[in-house]
Amino acid sequence: MYTLGRGVKPGSDVAHLAIFGYPMETYYTGRGPIEVAGLGMPLQQGDIAFRGNFATVGDDLTVLDRRAGRIKAVDEFAAAIDGIEIDGVKFIIAPGTAYRAGVIMRGKGLSSEISTCDPGDINMKVLEVKPLDNSPEAKFTASVLNKFHKQAYEILNAMPANKKRADNGQLPANYILVRGAGVAPAMSSFQVKYGMTACCIAGGGLYKGVGAFLGMDVLEIPGATGQPDTDISAKFKLAVQMLEKYDFAFVHVKAADSLAEDGNYLGKKEFIEKIDKAMPELLKMSDDTLLVVTADHSTVCSLKAHSADPVPVAFSGQGLRTDDVTEFGERTCARGNLGTIEGKDLMPEIMNKMGKLVKIGA
Repeated sequence: MYTLGRGVKPGSDVAHLAIFGYPMETYYTGRGPIEVAGLGMPLQQGDIAFRGNFATVGDDLTVLDRRAGRIKAVDEFAAAIDGIEIDGVKFIIAPGTAYRAGVIMRGKGLSSEISTCDPGDINMKVLEVKPLDNSPEAKFTASVLNKFHKQAYEILNAMPANKKRADNGQLPANYILVRGAGVAPAMSSFQVKYGMTACCIAGGGLYKGVGAFLGMDVLEIPGATGQPDTDISAKFKLAVQMLEKYDFAFVHVKAADSLAEDGNYLGKKEFIEKIDKAMPELLKMSDDTLLVVTADHSTVCSLKAHSADPVPVAFSGQGLRTDDVTEFGERTCARGNLGTIEGKDLMPEIMNKMGKLVKIGA
């Protein structure tokens, strides 16, 4: 499956929207609204939402590490800059998974048509935020956000917790890279669109955000960290239990992606094996349940990045047309009887195999 079509390198946010049947052209205004939804941060009309990374910068604002050494928790750093007010605009900050955070700008006369401060790589200086159009709202928003970055850096850089990290040989979380500006779009929920109640089981903030964004019930589960130490078996057990209550369960497992982005191919291999060991828990579901296993994108260890390569898809359930594929992987699934599909085709295939499609014509 090419989640966004051939020759397109997907981001996790738009890829998930595509496979759930919400095309980015209609529903995507930026990753920020999805990120803050996953953190339970309610948006008001006129708010601008962002995703944030706590990062490490040098004295000249050169980015040394975009994830502050993959810091495990940023609660105290988020709290230190939460509530800053600049030119009548309030900044609301909430910690996410590991180095991530949700950021909301709340005030009058704001616009999401602004650039990012994130250069996207290390050994490059943070960027000045600029308006992307000539509106006074975009110019004002860019100006306020630049002032926030400066003030937040001064606060974070002076924190005793960061001085302690530096003394211990750890990278300080002394900057917040804010990007993915967007507003919450008007959209129908997953239940309204497909006539199925749905829940979301995930550790990573973005994926909880996808569930919340689509109106799914986001379930909290101890041990679901979104990191390599996550309790996959607990997620799968909960999914089986929740299918007694819900028609549809979205279960996300994250860390193979993060490990590949670090170039850690052995860690990725071991984590995939961890998933394999947990899979029998999913096979305890009732015989009339349809199981679909896939991914939002491919992440290549040698590139340390997402790629435009297709991902495998497998359906398992009663009454399906079977093929001779007996392994789940890119090479084997390429021979399956589904052929090659795009992300927009996945939910129609699911609805078809569940007998829920409406007949077209007489």
